[in-house]
Amino acid sequence: MTPATFLPIIIMAIIFGSMGGTIGGIEEELEDPPIIAVINEDEGNLSHIAFNVFDTASKVVYSSKNFNDKDEALDILKEKDGVALIIINENFTDDILAGQQGEFFVYWVMQGAGILDSISSGVVEELINIVNTNISFEIIKNNNISLNATNALAPTLRNETTYFKNKELIGLSPSQIAGFLSQQSTFVPLVMMIIIIMAGQIIISSMALEKENKTLETLLTLPVKRTSIVAGKILAAAVIGLILAVIYMFGIGYYIASFQFEGGVSVTNLGLSLSSMDIVLIGILVFISLVAALAFCMLLGTMAKNFKSAQTLTFPIAVLVLIPMFINMFKDFDTLPMGLKAIVFGIPFSHAMMAPRALLFDDYTMVIAGIIYVTIFALIMIAVVVWVFKTDRLLTGSIKGWDLLKKLRKK
Repeated sequence: MTPATFLPIIIMAIIFGSMGGTIGGIEEELEDPPIIAVINEDEGNLSHIAFNVFDTASKVVYSSKNFNDKDEALDILKEKDGVALIIINENFTDDILAGQQGEFFVYWVMQGAGILDSISSGVVEELINIVNTNISFEIIKNNNISLNATNALAPTLRNETTYFKNKELIGLSPSQIAGFLSQQSTFVPLVMMIIIIMAGQIIISSMALEKENKTLETLLTLPVKRTSIVAGKILAAAVIGLILAVIYMFGIGYYIASFQFEGGVSVTNLGLSLSSMDIVLIGILVFISLVAALAFCMLLGTMAKNFKSAQTLTFPIAVLVLIPMFINMFKDFDTLPMGLKAIVFGIPFSHAMMAPRALLFDDYTMVIAGIIYVTIFALIMIAVVVWVFKTDRLLTGSIKGWDLLKKLRKK
């Protein structure tokens, strides 16, 4: 019955409670009509049915009957933070009445890949399904129209193009892209958490065991510089971190390259691939993040009284990994409010999680800024640990212990 026993559970309850509040906010997001633009080239009755559905259940910020207005419509849509430009083909009604599928051309403007970012596009997809249903009712009511069962139940065909982070992804919808990126945003933080906790637990446990076995006191009385002791511990743990980072680097490269969308279309064929330089940048960022985590874990290890108390000291690291993971699941970094952006950027372990997604879309500025920031954080943590070792707070809890150890050395 100690605070260390209950504090992790309380913090986890707060995290999951916050997640529940975020998920509960999805219902409010659904109440806002999606912003779209519509170009209806067809004058037939069935195209009017489709347009009425879009006009009633969404906010149409641009409407035209000419395909040549596509670029203007997309510009207005992006300015208004819209979701999609829907173009109804000029032969839409005639094709359906002739027993073929009528064509929609959907140009998606994707703002982010989080769960909350995909709500509007999901609503538009549902509107297209409603259009399908309404057209099916209309053609089935007309006994003079002879259609096969497949075309009667699925009278429309959707050709999609998605614009996301300066990429034009032909043949993909936001749900497919978000599905891939959500897998990545779950898998990468999970691997990072395992690596950081494993390496961190090693260094925290070693500090606690040295305290418990009194070997740390002996070590500190020897004529060895404190910076050498800290450097030795960091270097030893960093070697483990380097091995883990290399394994991670090859693993994530294989994972990205082998991923396939529905229908067997690979991310490599779509230009969503990581180059050798990208893999190296990810490896560097992961390694620096591990060094920063290990320095922070060593600082936590100085607070451990014994091996048992050291088991709970890895929890702060786990929390710092979980927070950006959950935030990235629900919102893309680019669509976060400025306050949350600052929090996510300030957590050093979030940069390694966001790096693969950023590099897939050629966002090198974010990755390089992350490397610089995490390097500075790691150096500060190492400097703090060296200071703690020099003041001997890890043994006595005060700077006066330095004078005591000097006397022991003389004796």
